[in-house]
Amino acid sequence: MFLISPKSTFCLSVSPLNYLGAATLLLHTAKSKENISHPSEKHPIFHQVFRDGRLKDSMAASETSNLHESPSSSLFFSNSLQFCSKMGFLREGKQFHCCMMKLITQPQISLQNQLLNMYIKCGCLSDAHQVFDEMPKRNLVSWNTVISGFSKHSGLIELKLRRSKSSGSLNYALESEFWAMFLFREMLLERVGPNCITMISVLGSCLSLSEVEFGKQLHSITIKSGFDIDLVVSTALTDLYAKCSDMKCARLIFDKVELKDLVLWNVMIYGYAHNSFGKEAFGVFKLMRTEGLSGDSFTFSSLLNACSGLRSQEMGKQIHGCIIKLSIDLDFLVSSTLVDMYAKNENLGDARKAFDGMVVRSVVSWTTLIVGYGHNGEGVAALKLLSRMIRDGFRPDELTLASILSSCANVATSKQTVLVHTHIIKNGFESFLPVSNALINAYSKCGYIESAYLVFKLIRKHDLVTWTSMINAYAFHGIGREAIMLFDKMIEEGVWPDRIAFVGVLAACSHGGLISQGLRYFSSMENVYQITPDSEHYSCFIDLLGRAGLLKEAFNVLMNVPFDPGANVWGAFLGACRIHGNLELARFAAEKLFEIEPSEPSNYALLSNIYASLESWSDVAKVRKMLRERCEKKVPGCSWMEIGSKIHSFVSSDKSHPQVKEIYAILKVLNEQLEEGISYINGNVFNAVGMIN
Repeated sequence: MFLISPKSTFCLSVSPLNYLGAATLLLHTAKSKENISHPSEKHPIFHQVFRDGRLKDSMAASETSNLHESPSSSLFFSNSLQFCSKMGFLREGKQFHCCMMKLITQPQISLQNQLLNMYIKCGCLSDAHQVFDEMPKRNLVSWNTVISGFSKHSGLIELKLRRSKSSGSLNYALESEFWAMFLFREMLLERVGPNCITMISVLGSCLSLSEVEFGKQLHSITIKSGFDIDLVVSTALTDLYAKCSDMKCARLIFDKVELKDLVLWNVMIYGYAHNSFGKEAFGVFKLMRTEGLSGDSFTFSSLLNACSGLRSQEMGKQIHGCIIKLSIDLDFLVSSTLVDMYAKNENLGDARKAFDGMVVRSVVSWTTLIVGYGHNGEGVAALKLLSRMIRDGFRPDELTLASILSSCANVATSKQTVLVHTHIIKNGFESFLPVSNALINAYSKCGYIESAYLVFKLIRKHDLVTWTSMINAYAFHGIGREAIMLFDKMIEEGVWPDRIAFVGVLAACSHGGLISQGLRYFSSMENVYQITPDSEHYSCFIDLLGRAGLLKEAFNVLMNVPFDPGANVWGAFLGACRIHGNLELARFAAEKLFEIEPSEPSNYALLSNIYASLESWSDVAKVRKMLRERCEKKVPGCSWMEIGSKIHSFVSSDKSHPQVKEIYAILKVLNEQLEEGISYINGNVFNAVGMIN
């Protein structure tokens, strides 16, 4: 710590162990009356400090001096504040501020701007605003400094605003980007004309907040002021519109720019790729090539994302070839995007090759490949890769674990889910809601509903996703009463249900045969929560009525659906017809299904089963003939079981398992025992009947 006095000695000491942290300007009381001019004149060590911020090891210098209010002292403070801004020395900067207030009664506006910049660069925005608010005069540089500073920071900031000169002030807390927009408005009210730097800063705030309407007003100002011809301003406007999904306006600005640089081309390509306009992204890329530009890593990353959106692996391979020709295949961003592109196109082999060829990997690249395996049904391989990731010294963060659990939930075994859960607890991620929500889903899919509920109970504050995950878990397992109790409790705690929550509770009512509750929830969607039921809700509701034997009522609901019913709605009704053996309505529903999904095998199989239950074998033959003619070979349904953390799957008459002989031998023994048990039971029944007679 050092003291401040108008009479000071400037001493700079540097430790070889702490090269910049110990590089502080220490002011000590001195008796000498020698004036300082520029720091670099009397203090050569300062020249190096202020010029490039680098210091030599084990260097010390001291000089006695006396500061007076003079141009030389203003210059010294200006250089000192620049140094503090560059190095982020807030504490030292505040002490220089204190010294300035004692020595300089009327600081120049340039020095005040340096002080303002120091507080901004050190991240102390509230103090920066106080300095700005107390400045007697402000120029364009002052406004640009504070607007740019607030636009580049993020987070909630509380500032004190004066209501008037006579009255007091009030504290307001807003996002820093909102403060930048507020200051821009104040700047215009004080009739200070903005320049290109101002517009770029405020446009950046609009982009951070997705305030496209305010951005349009700024666009109007740029046109009126003539800033729209500036390349950087045009690029900022294009970026704003593109990231706010207004590609029409983005393209209009892009086309008006005559001399485009690579940054503007990249912004346009990224905008199209980000908004799922893959063909347009490649169209802009072709135009860019005609202008003689090859592109960089950002260009090709955007194009690979466009290939992912288009599900075009062939196009992705062509882009991969261009990347290799330009020798940017080792770039981290490009190689990570390559892994993602191949994984999303279900080419795990090439995705793994791209991953193995990466020189530098990060948590993001590992997560990309693991999630790719999960989405493609390779959950076991995904979790093995997670284990290897941890062994290689990478620590998956909470977002990584949530993504892995979500993508692998359908194919994970209970043991693997428990292992991931253990890692989550060890690293303290259990309080992160997306992770807990994904765990509820994963345990539910593994059949461990008790573990899912335990995770749910341990969450301190449930959000809508948490409630919905647990309700859907109960519905999935046919535990209807617990699902509706949880739904009612969610409403009691003030959480407003959404469409997905209603799908879960209606499915729970359907599986549990809870007709009155299902009717109440369905009617409350529009009457209470202003949610218009969609195809999924009608499907659950018709299934509820059908399972309860109210086939006529289900048919009336089906006929009054306010939109064209989809395959899921007709499928639910056909399933109800099968349960109750209503052949006439089943034929009607099946015809509609054949029109909507002519190549879906399950529709034909369902109608065939209805005919078979009624022993109408000629109709069964007709439907199966239609199945063979219209559909590809039906993928057989399979069952699986987990033994020793390994999943064994089987289909009907399956003989592909390596232990098939032992399995069929056990089945034969079980069948014999069942037959003996049935004979024994039948014999007892006959004896009992004889005794009664």
